[in-house]
Amino acid sequence: MNLKVHLRESILNLFSAKLRSILAILGVLVGTGSVVALMASSRLATDHALAQFKTLGTNLLAMRVSSQGQDQQGSGSQQNLSFEDVPKLMKAAPQVKLAAPYLSLYQSIHLFNDKNTGQVIGATADLATIAKIYLDKGRFISDFDNNVHYAVIGSSLAKQYEKHFMDPMGKQIRVGSNELTIIGVAKPWKPNLFLFINIDNSVIVPYSTAYAMQPNAKLQDVLFRLVKQPDLPLVQQQLTNELNRIAPNLQPQFRNPGQIIKLVAGQRKTFSSLLLAIGSIALVVGGIGVMNIMLVSVVERRREIGVRMAVGARRWDIMIMFLMEAIMLTVLGGLLGIGLGVGVTAVLAITSGWAFHIYWIPPLLGFFVSVLVGIISGFYPAWRAS
Repeated sequence: MNLKVHLRESILNLFSAKLRSILAILGVLVGTGSVVALMASSRLATDHALAQFKTLGTNLLAMRVSSQGQDQQGSGSQQNLSFEDVPKLMKAAPQVKLAAPYLSLYQSIHLFNDKNTGQVIGATADLATIAKIYLDKGRFISDFDNNVHYAVIGSSLAKQYEKHFMDPMGKQIRVGSNELTIIGVAKPWKPNLFLFINIDNSVIVPYSTAYAMQPNAKLQDVLFRLVKQPDLPLVQQQLTNELNRIAPNLQPQFRNPGQIIKLVAGQRKTFSSLLLAIGSIALVVGGIGVMNIMLVSVVERRREIGVRMAVGARRWDIMIMFLMEAIMLTVLGGLLGIGLGVGVTAVLAITSGWAFHIYWIPPLLGFFVSVLVGIISGFYPAWRAS
């Protein structure tokens, strides 16, 4: 018997036992779909996280300072970092191109009849450049706005005005006990793990205005834009040395997108291996189901096997027939599982706000494994049948 005849016979046999075939396909479908969905969604989630850092650029450096207690001079006085100290830090580290110190406060924000606690960011003009804050309307705060009650609001706050059919530009917004004039509205800004601020829900004011709202506020955060391909250890050491000179009691902690990208990429490899193992278990369970169903088929078709061998079929022909049935079941289940896995991944990407891309490695891997499962799970029943 040639391959074409075997193929036709296998298809007819599968259609003659539809329920049994559907049950066998279902196990492989779920297993393959699990492998594809788990691996593809893991890749999309990681790419989404990495894209956030790459958008900002890898030549960023964030510094957060914290107090170690009393200063090293033993006077017992506490020294704090000020906005006026930032140019000294830049001068000490020549690879720093821009610096944006910012205060992060929490104040009550009054919008119409609502009162909520929100984030107020006291910053300089360079924050928009470094953090890539783009404006939908108006302008960002400038260095000439010190001690002026101007504000730039995030897109989520601007929507509150739109609900009342009002243009926020030029309107007053009450933050704490202060009335601020809105001079700009920021475009939607994607939060990330690198910056501890959320522009969409924030009110950005000149740093002097932020100090007026909360005089005892301490400057803890500074963003630096560095030259391309900077020597990060050297820059960090230079900034640390200058900070120790300015305020010996302060200890800096540094974060860089490049470091986080490497960490996330390393975690992706580990996570992908774990998910592949979990999906493979589901495929193995599906393969065992195919084997059991094929063994039942062998028992039910003993008379047919005897008739075939009586009219000249060889043991090899019987073995090939049953093996092809098992492979066809798993291939069909694998193809349907790939479609299911891609569909689940697409739905997950849409609901999570990820950019959806089809990565061919998970579907190809799922198809290859399903064929392999068909060969392995079908070999023993085929041997028993022959």
